[in-house]
Amino acid sequence: MARKLIIGVIGGGSTASPDGLALAEEVGFLIARVDAVLICGGLNGVMEASAKGAKRGGGLTVGVLPTGNKADANPHIDLPIATAMSTARNLIIVRTADAIIAVNGSYGTLSEMAHAFDLGKTVFGLRTWPIDKAGVDAKLFVPVATPREAVDRALEYARKAMATEKAGPGFQK
Repeated sequence: MARKLIIGVIGGGSTASPDGLALAEEVGFLIARVDAVLICGGLNGVMEASAKGAKRGGGLTVGVLPTGNKADANPHIDLPIATAMSTARNLIIVRTADAIIAVNGSYGTLSEMAHAFDLGKTVFGLRTWPIDKAGVDAKLFVPVATPREAVDRALEYARKAMATEKAGPGFQK
């Protein structure tokens, strides 16, 4: 049996806008409805909204926490991973995800996006940092307009990534 696709949702915590929170919740819901696993930072803001949406959709949520305390996870996280690694945990999220959707975001989101670019992973940006103006290769940053487009594009990418992963080393650094 093939493993489930893992979709990372990254975005701002306390800095997330009300619009960003609504978008993130819809993204989480759509991820769950296609039976993919949602992985995020496990705290508040976009992380909590996306996990809330995934739970509403019947999905599984993983939160990679910056702290060493599983109790710090938001109430919508099924599997809290306590790292005690602060923002270094961002690399775990990016490496674990088959595809990444960025919603809104602050500097932590920007660092996750940079990790993804460094690993050659595409980020699907929903009202997030304007990376397309920073000289990042167009195949690594794809602006999307809606939660549906974000999830559809991320799933297509994740399926290709998983197929390449099964074929052997070389897809991801």
